[in-house]
Amino acid sequence: MLTIGETAELLGISAHTLRYYEKEQIVVPHREPGGDRRYDESHIGWLKFVIKLKETQMPIAAIRKYAALAAEGDHTSEDRLNLLAEHKRSIRAQLETLQAADEMLERKIAGYRTFIHS
Repeated sequence: MLTIGETAELLGISAHTLRYYEKEQIVVPHREPGGDRRYDESHIGWLKFVIKLKETQMPIAAIRKYAALAAEGDHTSEDRLNLLAEHKRSIRAQLETLQAADEMLERKIAGYRTFIHS
């Protein structure tokens, strides 16, 4: 079991973020008798998933909804599938936008290189 500081360091996030995720009911750490938070391997795996969702621009409200559905149990599998499928569609759209921007920048850079070296 890891402390909040150890967990934050392991995941590359702040202890404040972990407290925020707890407040938003995205993660529920174990509590010691004195109230200290403890995180186990299942928390770490879950938090890695949450971090990826956040990094790919999933809104915190959607992550909270996914977490609530997961906590309800297997009967919410279809709802969770739909949430993730929608997020994947969003990521695909982001990739297309980034690809178009990359191509436009590549043309612009090539134009500057030609101009500078001529």
